[in-house]
Parts: sequence; structure tokens; C-alpha cells
Amino acid sequence: TQGVSSAASDVYKRQGLILVYLGGALGVNTYLMYGFFNTLPMELDEAARIDGAGHARIFFTMILPLVAPILAVVALLSFIGTVNEYVIASVMLVDVDQQTLVVGLTKLVANPRYADWSAFSAGAVMAAIPVMILFLFLQRYIVGGLTAGATKG
Repeated sequence: TQGVSSAASDVYKRQGLILVYLGGALGVNTYLMYGFFNTLPMELDEAARIDGAGHARIFFTMILPLVAPILAVVALLSFIGTVNEYVIASVMLVDVDQQTLVVGLTKLVANPRYADWSAFSAGAVMAAIPVMILFLFLQRYIVGGLTAGATKG
């Protein structure tokens, strides 16, 4: 029974960590998106209503494509923040099998006498690869949203 309660405890710790990450990023991301949504002209909304579009159609066919750049920025910032977070993950995830990459890399160089800087450097470069891939994937949405204009017609 000890293994079952330990496994359940690990699941609860991971779920708690996810909730902390979501709650921590919620405020900043909300303000970012609020400012971006305020830049959209209300005339687009009104013109769609006059043409007979409902709320869902206006949101999914007009608003959502126009706010894709801020959604890409929020996704990128949230991913980078979660991948690079150390303090909360090191406190909540004490089991070696459950620790995040940043916590594990830090343990490689925690002891000054036996610091494995080559493994730490290789791990840091490898940890940057998913962030770079996500940025390269989202870059076209960010740039495309900045250069595209919204027109009715």
C-alpha cells in the first residue's frame, strides 16, 4: 500500500505544480491579451453583426485569426517560463524521478568539488532546443499577425 499512496502523492504534486504554473501566468497573460484585444476596432464586430453573424461566428472567424499573434506570444512565454522555472519545482518535486530538467541540471553543478560542467552545458543546450523549435514554429504567426491588416469585404 505504500507504493500506491506514494504514486498518488506524486500525481497530486504534479497536478499542484501545474495549477501553480497556470495561476502564476494567468495575471500577466490576461493583461497582455486584454491590451491586444483592445486594439481591435469595434467596427469589425458591428459590421459582422449587421451582416447577420452570431457571437460564435464573429469570434471564431474574425476575432480569433486577428488575435493569433498574442496567443502565440502567450504560448511561447508560458512555455519558456514553465521550462525554466526552478524554485517551485525544486520544493514540490523531491523525488529524483519526478524532477524537472532545470532541477536535475542544477544538481549536476551543486557540489563545487564534483561539478560536471560539461554535462550541465550539454543539458542546457539540449533544453534550449524545444524552446527554439516552438519559437520557430510560432514565428510565422507572430510576424504574419503584425504585417496583416483586417479588412471587411
